[in-house]
Amino acid sequence: MTQPPLQYLSSAEPWRAIAYIGSGAAMGTVSLAMLGTLIALGLLLSVFGVGLALLVGAVLLSVPLAEVERRRLRLLEGPGPEPTEAPHAPVPRSGLRPWAAVRLREAATWREFAYVVVLATLFLIMDLALLVLALVLGMLVVFPPLVVYRTGQVEALILTGIGLPAIPVAVYGFGSVAALQARLAKLLLYPPSSRTVPERDARVVELTASRARLADAYETERHRIQRDLHDGAQQRLVALVMTLGLAELELDSARRETGQDAVGQGADLVSRARGEAKAALTELRDLVHGIYPQVLTDHGLEAAVSEVAVRCPVPVRVELDLAERLPRQVETAAYFVVSEALANVAKHSGADSAVVCGGVREGKLEVTVRDDGGGGAEPRSGSGLQGLVDRAAVVGGRLALSSPPGGPTALTLEVPCQRDSSESS
Repeated sequence: MTQPPLQYLSSAEPWRAIAYIGSGAAMGTVSLAMLGTLIALGLLLSVFGVGLALLVGAVLLSVPLAEVERRRLRLLEGPGPEPTEAPHAPVPRSGLRPWAAVRLREAATWREFAYVVVLATLFLIMDLALLVLALVLGMLVVFPPLVVYRTGQVEALILTGIGLPAIPVAVYGFGSVAALQARLAKLLLYPPSSRTVPERDARVVELTASRARLADAYETERHRIQRDLHDGAQQRLVALVMTLGLAELELDSARRETGQDAVGQGADLVSRARGEAKAALTELRDLVHGIYPQVLTDHGLEAAVSEVAVRCPVPVRVELDLAERLPRQVETAAYFVVSEALANVAKHSGADSAVVCGGVREGKLEVTVRDDGGGGAEPRSGSGLQGLVDRAAVVGGRLALSSPPGGPTALTLEVPCQRDSSESS
C-alpha cells in the first residue's frame, strides 16, 4: 500500500485484500456458529457437569481453526517459507487425552482461542460491513446505467458519478483492514521467536551492508597508503640512489686524479651506502606491491595475475577470460587469493607446474588455482588458507578446496560480481 496509487491499484494486492476480507467473513461466520454453539451449550449444561467438557472443546476447537487462519494469511503474503518454529509443542503420546492435556497447558492455544473469538466477533463485523459497502458501490456503478437504458432518466447517472470515485477509496479501505487483521493474526498465531525472524533478517542485511562498507573503506585506505609510498618515499629513495651513484662516480674520479687513500675510503662508504639504499628500495617496492599492486589498478585482474605468475618460482599458466573490468572489491579479493594461493604452491606443494583459470559465469567470478603437487592442504594447517576464506567472505564469496593426499590441489574462489548502479566503471 506504500506504492504509488496507480501502481497499487493496478496490482494484484487489492484483489488479495478483497479475497482475504471475503474469506475472513466466511471463516468468522463458521467460527461464530461453532464456538457460539459450544459456549452457549457449555454454560447451559454446566450445572450437569457436561458443560465443562463443551467449554474445553470450544477452546481446543480454536487449534484447527487457527491452522486454517495461518494458511489463509498466504492470500496476502503469497507462498513463502514456513515459520522457523512450530506454534505447538509435539505430543509425546498418542490419543485425545494426552493431546488435550498438552494443548490446554500451552500459551499458544489460549492465544489462538483469543484470536478466534476476535475473528468471530469484531473481525466478522468489520468484514461484513466492508462487503456490504462493496455491494452498495457495485450497485451504484451498475444499476444507474440500466435505469437510464430502460427509463431514460439521465439523472440516475449521478449515483454512478458518486460510486466511481469512491471505489479507489474503498479499495484502500479493504487493504488497510486486511493489513490490520493480518498483523493481529501474526501476533497471536505465531510464536514470539518466529515473529522476530524478519527483524533478524533486517539486522543480517544491515550487518552485511556494514561489512561491505568497512571492506571498501579498508581497500580505499590501503590504496592510499600504496600511492603515498609509491609517489613519496619510493621516489625519494630513487633520488637518493641516483645521488649516491653520482657521488661515487665523483669520488672514483678524484681518487684516480689524486691517488689519496681517504678519497678511496670515502668512495667505498658511498658505494656501500648506495647498495644499502638500493636494497631498501627493492624492499619498499615489494612492500608497495604487496599492499596494492599498481598493475591491478591500471590494467585489471588478468594483468595483475599474469604478473604474479611471472614472479612465481613454479611455472604458472594463466587462462583467465575476463571481457571487462570487475568491481574493485572483487578484483582485489580475487588478486590476493590468487597471490596467496601461488605463494602456497611455491612454499608447500612441491608442484612442478600450476594453472590459474576462470572467468565470469552467470554473474559470478570463478577463479581456480590448480597445481600438480603432493596435496594434503588443510585450512587449519597454518598455510594462510583460513585468511583466504575470511577474505572471500568479506565480499560475499566462498572458497572451495580440493586437496587429496597425493594431489592434485585445486583452490576455487566464487564471488558475486554484479556492479552496483552507483559504481562507476
